[in-house]
Amino acid sequence: MSRRLPAFYEYVCLYLGLGTLGLMCLSWLPFAVVLHVVLPEAAGRRLGRRVITAVFRLYLNILTLLGACRFDLSELDELRDAGPLILAPNHPCLLDAVMVISRLPDVACIMKASLLRNIFLGGGARLARYIPNGRPLEMVYASCDALRAGSQLLIFPEGTRTVRPPVNPIMPSAALIARRAKVPVQAIIIETDSDYLSKGWPLFRRPPMPIHYRVRLGRRFDPPRDATAFGAELESYFADELAHARYTPPFAASAERRAA
Repeated sequence: MSRRLPAFYEYVCLYLGLGTLGLMCLSWLPFAVVLHVVLPEAAGRRLGRRVITAVFRLYLNILTLLGACRFDLSELDELRDAGPLILAPNHPCLLDAVMVISRLPDVACIMKASLLRNIFLGGGARLARYIPNGRPLEMVYASCDALRAGSQLLIFPEGTRTVRPPVNPIMPSAALIARRAKVPVQAIIIETDSDYLSKGWPLFRRPPMPIHYRVRLGRRFDPPRDATAFGAELESYFADELAHARYTPPFAASAERRAA
């Protein structure tokens, strides 16, 4: 067990980390806006995704150097040359997409439609051709197009951050896309020992540090025929895997104790 950092230094890590990420995103914004207009779609997509990967990796490295977080993400590197896949992680916190994208430079990310209007993220997301979730049918078609173009697709099958540990009910979107695109679904298991940036956690609320994150590869599922059955199977799989997790958030642990 890592020794907890002094409270004042935890505030330094929190604000320095968030400020640095915000500054990097804002610095890229004007370039992303202009390049979205002038570059061909394929070139813009490729450049946009690589820049986001570099920014996210730098951000995680800063958190590591500060001592605020410990990341074990090495298993994700096995997917870099794996070809088109639907990447389906559980979703304990807001850093989940950051961790996955920091290791994989050609990911089409399904994201909240409102984030395309976010001053920090919108310009870069549009250049990278990330896929908004506002219109489900268009989302499915755009996701299949991205997979056919050779990209990997990041979708959180819970639909939102986990509010019912160990995992929310699984939405049918990932199964519908996999069935239509005939692409496997790669389960990804995200473990953490903190509730930081979980559902309802205020952005500037200081968590105990250091925080540990471990991301590991789970089972690779064949394209399903039945979306409902696949959802139940994936939910059960996540629950079994997270029951043996090295790291468990305090909220999840207390919820499990209440259920017992």
